[in-house]
Order: sequence, then structure tokens, then C-alpha cells
Amino acid sequence: MGRNLQTTRRLRPVDLAREHGLSTQAIRNYEEAGALPAADRTPSGYRSYTPLHVAALRAFLALLPGHGHRTATAIMRAVNEGAVEEAFRLVDESHALLLDDRRTLRAVENALRDLEPATATTATGPGGPLAAPGGTLLVPGAVFIGPLAEELGIRPATLRSWERAGLVRPRRDPLTGYRVYDEADVRDVRLVHQLRRGGYLLEQIAPLITQVRAAGGLAPLEAALGDWRDRLSTRGRSLLAGAAALEAYLRERERD
Repeated sequence: MGRNLQTTRRLRPVDLAREHGLSTQAIRNYEEAGALPAADRTPSGYRSYTPLHVAALRAFLALLPGHGHRTATAIMRAVNEGAVEEAFRLVDESHALLLDDRRTLRAVENALRDLEPATATTATGPGGPLAAPGGTLLVPGAVFIGPLAEELGIRPATLRSWERAGLVRPRRDPLTGYRVYDEADVRDVRLVHQLRRGGYLLEQIAPLITQVRAAGGLAPLEAALGDWRDRLSTRGRSLLAGAAALEAYLRERERD
């Protein structure tokens, strides 16, 4: 380990585990995964740890909340193998993912703020439900593809492309096969249209639409944005805490 065995404090697995409420088996598992440096062995074959392992364990546990188990382990393994630049790359990737999530949140917030009340021509009129060609009655609030596309200033082919991308899911009239957009479909179409105007690609919009559907609509999603923002802030602080602990471990390795 680089230090004289007579002058370096030797620790047992239980000594490392006790501080963090872990089991000794967890300590052994972390070592075998590379999150901790390899331990020395006593003449009897028992693991013998040092303050360097204490710093490594603190760094690993601090990295977990922000990076997740897999990435935190990969970061520590890279450091312990001397591939510090690889560890830095992994750290950067986690920060980049957080930035992407922040941009996603901002995109949703902007899209919701810019959405105007729906004014599409629906399939209902003063006399009740209107009939599609062929005589099939439509549910109140249903919208045909033509009027919806016209209201948004886009082509029906664009709506069909969004459907192929999974962003919109209109039902089909069982008799005529015409696309029928209900209120939730119109909501999704308008949100997609707003995001496309903001320069977002279809593959970037897909997770946002998923968020809207999971929340049950725009109003519940708006209520969930605060929690989403708080979770991103917590993750950001966790990344900072992990970086500080990793830096302390790197300094300890340089001294070792």
C-alpha cells in the first residue's frame, strides 16, 4: 500500500462497516467490485485496511446518491486502477445527464406556459354529435385530422408522422378508419407542436409526452413540476457532495 505497516493504522472490515452502519460482507463486496482498493492480508489471511480505505469508502458512499451504484462503482474502480481521467469522464457524464434533465424540465415548463386554450373544430355542433363520412357518430369533443391540422397550421401528414413516432395516439373509427382525436390527443398534439416550434426533435419530445400521460394531463403535470425541480436540485447537490469526497480521496491517494 506504500506506507510502512508498522506506522499505518490497520483496520478490520468491521471497523470500516461500523461507521456507516454497513455489514462486513458489504465491505468485502465493495472491495471485490473495485470500489475499494485491494486490502492487504495478515499472516492469518484476514483483510487489513488502512485510512486510505476509509477515505475510499466515504467517497464511494458519497458518490452513490448522485451517480447511482453502477456509475459510482465504475468511478471508484477507475481511480483505484490509476485511470483517473476515465473517472473524471464518468463524473462529467453524470453532470451532463443532469443538465439534459434540467433542459427537459425547462422545455416542459416553457411549453406549458406557451400553450393556448384549445380551439380546434370538434365533431360536435349545436345539434349534438356530428357524423363522420359513412354515418358513424363520434364522441363529444372528438376532432378530425383535417380541422386539427388546419388550426395548427400544419399538414395532416405531419400529424401522421407524429403518430408513427408514438407522440400521438388517436383512435380509429371502427367503420370508416378515420383518425379521431379526443381531448387528450389534442392536448398531446398541441404540446408536440409547441415543442417542435422550440426546435426540439421528435426523440427529445417523446419522454415529455410520456411525462404528461403519466401525470394524467397538463394540470397534474404542472403540479408535479415543483417536485421534479426539487429532485433535480437534490441530485445536483449530491453530485457536488460526491465530487468533494472524491477529491478528498484523491488527495489521500497522493499522500499514500
